[in-house]
Amino acid sequence: MLLGGVFKRFIDQRPYCVMVRMALERMLSPERLNSVFETFAEHQYHRELLFSNVVEAMGRVVTRVEPSVLAAYRAMKDVLRVSDEAFYQKLRGIELSVAQELVRDSYREAASVLKQLKVLDEPWIRGYDTKVLDGNHLSASQHRIKQLRTIWDAPLPGRTLVVWHQRSRLIQDAFPMEDGHASERSLIADVLATVKKRDLWVADRNFCTLGFMFGLIDRGAAFVFRQHGQVEYRPIGKRKFKGIDANGQKCWEQRVEVTYQNRKKKLRRITVALNQPTRDGDLEVHILTNLPQSVAAATEISEVYRGRWNIELVFLELQTALSCEVNTLGYPRAALFTFCLALMLENTLCMLKGSLEAAHGKASVDDEISFTLLSQELCKTYDGMMVQIPPQEWVHFRNMPLKKFAEQLKALAARVDPAKYQKTKRGPKKPPPQKTRYRNGGHVSTAQILALHDRST
Repeated sequence: MLLGGVFKRFIDQRPYCVMVRMALERMLSPERLNSVFETFAEHQYHRELLFSNVVEAMGRVVTRVEPSVLAAYRAMKDVLRVSDEAFYQKLRGIELSVAQELVRDSYREAASVLKQLKVLDEPWIRGYDTKVLDGNHLSASQHRIKQLRTIWDAPLPGRTLVVWHQRSRLIQDAFPMEDGHASERSLIADVLATVKKRDLWVADRNFCTLGFMFGLIDRGAAFVFRQHGQVEYRPIGKRKFKGIDANGQKCWEQRVEVTYQNRKKKLRRITVALNQPTRDGDLEVHILTNLPQSVAAATEISEVYRGRWNIELVFLELQTALSCEVNTLGYPRAALFTFCLALMLENTLCMLKGSLEAAHGKASVDDEISFTLLSQELCKTYDGMMVQIPPQEWVHFRNMPLKKFAEQLKALAARVDPAKYQKTKRGPKKPPPQKTRYRNGGHVSTAQILALHDRST
């Protein structure tokens, strides 16, 4: 029970581990997952193998509890109660609509908890709900599928468009597609179907198309896109200097007119002189937006576009904290489902971070707490905790009222001592000292070098 002696010891000594299990119990509730499957699956069905069990098994792979899919199957063989081939067939056939809904459902639940904790960020632009759009192609898989064994080329199992929500810092949506060579722009119509009035979409130049921009305008939304070189425009007036943004970069603005299907729209073209050139050697970045000048100055738009890099940090965290791309999964649906499951677990981690911010403050969590140290403690403690406190003791967290669940997360977060998990901050990186001339196969005795140094001093 929650107030039992064993449970209380973990609450006192390992509160973060208890928080993680609480969050997973709620986000990976079998009732919740099976409901998603039953609603959005069109061809697959339940028989002996439940969808929730597949998610649990693959969750072990994504969180690196198990090193492979086969190891996860063997660890849960008594629960799965099917052959390994049946498990693989189920995995490779999970439909993209089901994988997408996992992300959307996790966003709704995590956002509700963060709203209850009152830790949502202030909007970048007042009156607009900002969303960052970016694409992620899955890395090449191994040549395990029979049809791939005779080719040298790297097989790409798919790609996904990901939507990052600015105020909650959660992954709000994902648009997976099986064709790893298909253009990201082929999914723009699917993205437009989700656009709401007063949305503000931020994206790189790959998404800067006239069709996408006019589609957003028609839906009452706004955009901040880096201009693609193929987007034609007609300048209106001269470019004017508008000031220096928060990063010390000079900004200019010019009115331009674009035409799409015999329709004309006037936009703002912001030019930012970069402090450092891009990887492509560009010294300036051109940004197109339909935000009115009364809503956002040119320097503010420069800052909004620079905030696009937050989604790149999410991708980095997915690769370091989770195993989001399992290269043994060659079938596209299996690989894309696993990536969407990683996005779902990323939202769970963000919910836990929000709980810590509610208890200790955002600045304290960002500047002081090392999530690497928290993860290390979790790896050392989790299995032992689940032996001491079996799964049935956690079931009541699944359907706990939202307000009470958020309060308990915050209470546990308050028990986490930031000083115990303090980040190790280093000073500026020093240039390496000049070394002696390189000799192939050369070696020295460390003891002799140290002895010479001691005699010289």
